[in-house]
Amino acid sequence: MATIQVDVVSAEESIFSGVAKFVALPGEMGELGIYPRHTPLITRIKPGAVRIVRADNDQEEFVFVAGGILEVQPGAVTVLADTAIRGKDLDEAKADSAKQAAAEAMKNAKTDIDFAKAQGEFAAMAAQIAALRKFRKK
Repeated sequence: MATIQVDVVSAEESIFSGVAKFVALPGEMGELGIYPRHTPLITRIKPGAVRIVRADNDQEEFVFVAGGILEVQPGAVTVLADTAIRGKDLDEAKADSAKQAAAEAMKNAKTDIDFAKAQGEFAAMAAQIAALRKFRKK
């Protein structure tokens, strides 16, 4: 059975490091599915869920990323995330509150920069909530 080394790191810590059969995540141009011996690739990733199917027990790991960079080599996948949170650590109420605060900030923005910042935060929280609900269904 072919496997691939997967590392998901944020600025604060290593979130996941292990061997997997498959990885899926939100690339800049759409959803990416990565199997062992994938063609080398570097791309930006959008906020959303990173799904990792572990090689040792076929369990699916789930990590929310708020954007970042993906590097794929034939034997390794590295996700360098702006922010990354393990699926089990996500808090829907906290994310919903942050989304509402961002929506309010968009309404009250006095400059285009303030609006863009609030809009980015709103999009990240919406993606986190969607990823969390998808994770909770499983």
